[in-house]
Amino acid sequence: MEAGAGAFSEEQFREACAELQRPALSGAAWELLVETQGISVYRLLDQQTGLYAHKVFGVLEDCLPDLLADVYMDLAYRKQWDQYVKELYEKECNGERVVYWQVKYPFPMSNRDYVYVRQRRELDFEGRKVYVIVSQSTSEPQIPEKSGVIRVKQYTQRLAIQSDGKGGSKVFMYYFDNPGGQIPSWVINWAAKNGVPNFLKDMVKACQNYRRT
Repeated sequence: MEAGAGAFSEEQFREACAELQRPALSGAAWELLVETQGISVYRLLDQQTGLYAHKVFGVLEDCLPDLLADVYMDLAYRKQWDQYVKELYEKECNGERVVYWQVKYPFPMSNRDYVYVRQRRELDFEGRKVYVIVSQSTSEPQIPEKSGVIRVKQYTQRLAIQSDGKGGSKVFMYYFDNPGGQIPSWVINWAAKNGVPNFLKDMVKACQNYRRT
């Protein structure tokens, strides 16, 4: 699916805010996959692709919402703390900022890469300040596919963050991607059960060492 930063609707941001307050898990076959480290991960089978969409809810202690949003958006800093980043940068293409992200996969699987646009907004939702970041894969001729790397062409993520009232952050994240190729089910299960909670915890550690310019 193609998207540009201007293609993100007000409704997408509002939906993320609403779900942060009241998780929308009823009326669909969302199943709890794992609860660990104060984080709950749910999944829903996508009938068209046979892959799962995921929703993540939790509280990240000792990291204020604005700081967490800054760390998430800072690509240069992410290359320092995210061990799975092979390459990551932002480039202006036809007047909009496009992100290129290559992810390390375990041998003998090929690395995956993403080309996507993103937008960050701060909203007042029911009297609460909420930071929302929406990302969507896009097609960009200026960033061609690389030999030996599989391009992920279906990628969507929504992240909403607000204060937990105790110096930490309450978070909601929705994500779906189609990694393509043949990936063993154990790798997919590990990524959902361990990779996402570990990533969020690593991000909290990154917050503690972050120096804003």
